Amino acid sequence: MVTGKSGKKRNLIIICVLIIFALLCLFPIYMAALNSFKSKAELFTNIIAFPTELNLDNYVRSYKKMNYFRSFLNTSIIAAVGVGGITVFASLAGWALCRTKTKLSKLIFSLFVFSMLIPFNSIMMPLYRMAQILHVDNSKLGLALIYIGLGVGMAVFMYHGFVKGIPYEIEEASYIDGCNRLQVFFKIVFPMLGNITATVAIMNLLWMWNDFLLPLIMLSSNENYTLLLSTNMLFGQYSSDWPAILSALVMAVIPIILVYVLLQKKIIKGAVDSAVKG
Repeated sequence: MVTGKSGKKRNLIIICVLIIFALLCLFPIYMAALNSFKSKAELFTNIIAFPTELNLDNYVRSYKKMNYFRSFLNTSIIAAVGVGGITVFASLAGWALCRTKTKLSKLIFSLFVFSMLIPFNSIMMPLYRMAQILHVDNSKLGLALIYIGLGVGMAVFMYHGFVKGIPYEIEEASYIDGCNRLQVFFKIVFPMLGNITATVAIMNLLWMWNDFLLPLIMLSSNENYTLLLSTNMLFGQYSSDWPAILSALVMAVIPIILVYVLLQKKIIKGAVDSAVKG
């Protein structure tokens, strides 16, 4: 922040602008939560008014229709396997590529970075066809593996930049003490990657939790549906139960918001450290 009278005015303007943008981002969530307690008639009468009473029937109805517990469990399993796989494989790859100074390692790292530039729409149908050939379509594990493949490129890039800031002398001392490479990584290096791991984990968790297109393509059975796919079932061909839909969306986003709030400091610190050290 800038000091002085002119600096204070500038800081005040920046803070006001940031507050306005924050309110704009929170407004859709506020409207969804507000209207999730209304009846259908009250919702269409005045969308911005407060509900006359807190009607929890919408939440009960949407909970039953979307089979919330099963959908929540499916989403959690897919996200846990996907995030866990990305953090383990990407941290190992980022560390190994950073510490190996060869042309091959530079080429492999460049391929990881290049994979970030490929739009999903261009590989959507070939990816689905490959999943069918490997018999992992309509499978929670198959979807999680696809998430790992799509998300590992960005994660390797972030880990690679973060590892550059870790002194190599620490690892050399561990080798002298008799540790092998895996022991050095998991006992020495990986604990030092806590901030960037939190950043990678929450970024991919947000992506997997809120993703609709990939589960829609890969999952065909209601038993494997994620929260957003189950919410989509509440839309009718000719009419939709909007209070139930809004309450379902609120129940779908609350868990991920809580996770983000708990890990917010580590996420910001990891992103900043990765940018500086990279």
